[in-house]
Amino acid sequence: MIPTLPAGLTCLPRTWEGAGLRHLKNFWLSSMELFRCASTQVTSLRTCCWTSRQLFCDFGEDFTVQDPTEAEPLMAAIQHISQGSPGILTLREEADAHRFNSGDLVTFSGIEGMVELNGCAPRPLHVQRDGTLEIGDTTTFSRYLRGGAVTEVKRPKTVSHEPLDTALLQPRVVAQSPQEVHRAHCLHQAFHALHKFQQLHGRPPKPWDPVDAEMVVDLAQALESLKGTEGEPLEEQLDKALVRTVALSSAGGLSPMAAVLGAVAAQEVLKAVSKKFMPLDQWLYFDALDCLPEDEEPFPNPEDYAPRDCRYDGQIAVFGAGFQEKLSHQHYLLVGAGAIGCELLKGFALVGLGAGGSGGVTVADMDHVERSNLSRQFLFRPQDFGRPKAEVAAEAAHRLNSDLQVTPLTYQLDLTTEHIYGDNFFSSVDGVAAALDSFQARRYVAARCTHYLKPLLEAGTKGTLGSACVFIPHVTEDYRAPASAAASEDASYPVCTVRHFPSTTEHTLQWARDEFEGLFRLSAETINCHQQAFTSLAHLDESQVLTLQQVVLGVLRERPQTWQDCVLWALGQWQLCFHYGITQLLSRFPPDKVLEDGTLFWSGPKQCPRPLEFDASQDTHLLYVLAAASLYAQMHGLPGSRDQTAFRRLLKLLPLPDPQDLAPIFASDLELASAYAEFGPEQSKKLHEALEIWTVGPPLEPLTFEKDDDFHVDFVAAAASLRAQNYGIPPADRTKTKQIVGRITPAIATTTAAVAGLVGLELYKVVGSPRPRSAFRHSYLNLAENYFSRWVPHAPAIQEFHHWKWTCWDRLEVPAGQPERTLESLLAHVQKLNGLRVRMLLHGKALLYSAGWSPEKQDQHLSRRVTDLVLEVTRQVPEPGQRVLVLELSYEGEKEDVTFPPLHYKL
Repeated sequence: MIPTLPAGLTCLPRTWEGAGLRHLKNFWLSSMELFRCASTQVTSLRTCCWTSRQLFCDFGEDFTVQDPTEAEPLMAAIQHISQGSPGILTLREEADAHRFNSGDLVTFSGIEGMVELNGCAPRPLHVQRDGTLEIGDTTTFSRYLRGGAVTEVKRPKTVSHEPLDTALLQPRVVAQSPQEVHRAHCLHQAFHALHKFQQLHGRPPKPWDPVDAEMVVDLAQALESLKGTEGEPLEEQLDKALVRTVALSSAGGLSPMAAVLGAVAAQEVLKAVSKKFMPLDQWLYFDALDCLPEDEEPFPNPEDYAPRDCRYDGQIAVFGAGFQEKLSHQHYLLVGAGAIGCELLKGFALVGLGAGGSGGVTVADMDHVERSNLSRQFLFRPQDFGRPKAEVAAEAAHRLNSDLQVTPLTYQLDLTTEHIYGDNFFSSVDGVAAALDSFQARRYVAARCTHYLKPLLEAGTKGTLGSACVFIPHVTEDYRAPASAAASEDASYPVCTVRHFPSTTEHTLQWARDEFEGLFRLSAETINCHQQAFTSLAHLDESQVLTLQQVVLGVLRERPQTWQDCVLWALGQWQLCFHYGITQLLSRFPPDKVLEDGTLFWSGPKQCPRPLEFDASQDTHLLYVLAAASLYAQMHGLPGSRDQTAFRRLLKLLPLPDPQDLAPIFASDLELASAYAEFGPEQSKKLHEALEIWTVGPPLEPLTFEKDDDFHVDFVAAAASLRAQNYGIPPADRTKTKQIVGRITPAIATTTAAVAGLVGLELYKVVGSPRPRSAFRHSYLNLAENYFSRWVPHAPAIQEFHHWKWTCWDRLEVPAGQPERTLESLLAHVQKLNGLRVRMLLHGKALLYSAGWSPEKQDQHLSRRVTDLVLEVTRQVPEPGQRVLVLELSYEGEKEDVTFPPLHYKL
């Protein structure tokens, strides 16, 4: 049915004036239907095909995009700026000058000396061969002293769109290749023909009706030829088979398709309102005809696709009632109930996955609902704070579809829970969907799927970037985490660099995070432990003594009794970290210190710091002391205060702590060892006296960093910013601090919905198996830059050794037998299977057999039953319900780069 406009709305003006939507034209979205009007005439479009979808955008003739891309403006720390024409800017060693391009506009901040550049109008730069940057005339500026950052200024772009009547005949389509352009043009004509069919007959084509389909093809052939952007006729052949397939499946309704196109449409609305990111130019066509079986009869039995007066009729019209029945009896494991996990579970409920008698979905997630989840995890509500995500998501999904059988599990999937997610569990699972936020977790879940030969559906997002992948046993490659992403996830910084020689924003954030841990968690845990078991210092090792000395004498010198005590402690901590500590470091390593080879100690990535002077009028200074005092009070069970006016008055009354009372700063492990060497009877007595204070009174409350706690984030953000000021490093703002320190992956609802929809489309193919590799698709999208790519997964790589060939999905399966076979029998059986002599046999890290052993030792092992030998060597009893022992083999003459299939010893 062609939709009508809402009552009272006769026309949408070409320019909307209200609510900040001045340049948002032609959108009236209702149930995935799209309206657009020009002048006083209303033209309506209905995206009536559910295996193919269209989206049209018209942002007007002169729409300005203020921020075309999602990428953050480039920022780099400055090493030096010369006075001259042109002035030459040298970046610090760790900065990547190649990220800037000649012609980029930049501005500056935080520079000392050449302050004329701070906040200046955008200047063009020129990148020289040696990586330095020409930034224009600086001859009359003050001499550069230190610090500062250069920041890219993004250039706005202007978009000009054609109105609908023009765009219908001269379509500008979003496509990544000439082949995609041709396919989009054919889909454009197919949709036009579908609209004409509906106008002629008052209904869409019947499901899988060959007569109606041929009528649509005839209508498409009779349409006026499309034109190019210059008005020239396009000499393109209409793909009649494509149009026919679109017509045959056009009457159905697929929720994953609605999720994908609805997400893209929503992102376009946001672009129109915010002027952020480039809009579609102008037609987007997306089809999932690859979901249809390739070997199906051209015209299946219409009765199987007829409506059943149920919620799945739209899906049945595409795939048939038999497929719907099969879908309902599937049992899937969903790992992760975060943003993507919630969308996937919602999608499962809508398509009816596991909604039959023997079907179901198991949701595994160990996390609990937090406040920040509500912006992107739509199955959660404020009243769910603190509850397990898996349980809340399961209840919400059941409300969406009361037939859906959802089982929540609050145990994470890792090595420690293989007794829960073991052989019995996976034997009842048909497939796995992974919605995880770390590559380490993804690798583990993927390894489990490879082990149990289960299909894996996997999705991930980062802002407007999204991906969805499918991995099918023996059909596609297995999961491989991107090397660069996995490496960055596991990256760490040298301790000495973070403590004393930071050179990047990330270094300052890591230092601030470590400060939080040391001050508010580790210190409390140390004191609590000492309270519970007060022991002589003679029983403590070197590291324990130094920990107690640093904690008790350096931080918790005495128990605070009032809020003012906590503020005084926080003020002292500020002095220790940002003034006295830096002064002491410079006394050991003066600014002009020269190394034996004649180079300056403070050179290259080592930036010479400067001490700060406390100033309560500066917001960052105030924020640090307020946050630190509040956390310190919480740790001691004391009431705090959020009154900043009263807090400023209090600071004026408090004296700055005497440097004599502040903790020692150890610049290196050598100095720590030296401090321990100087720890004699006098120091021991002093430490004992201090510790006695803590034997009386309640235990302290160790604080665990929470990214949703304002004081936690305030402390880390302020500490990192002050540390950056010490070393002349560009500071991170609060949002970036929370994202990095809280390890938050940027997530928005549009991208999340899109990738969940893409996973849903692959689910259709997995359930409708067996399907060839050509049917499956990996997908990648960038909603900010209108990039959409789908491609066929690679086949699994074939490895070869002598006459033997295998892939990652293969294994040797050997039954234990009754009575159970011996090791000698097992090795003989393996040799019979592949004609190779076993050189070594392992279970995990335990060596069960080696050809290099003495004959006596070999005989001792060869005569044992395999399970008895494993128990003796590993001291581990098989878990109840364990069906397989996984053994690793190496063979005589093998090469180093060969990974042989595992041996599954079936118990």
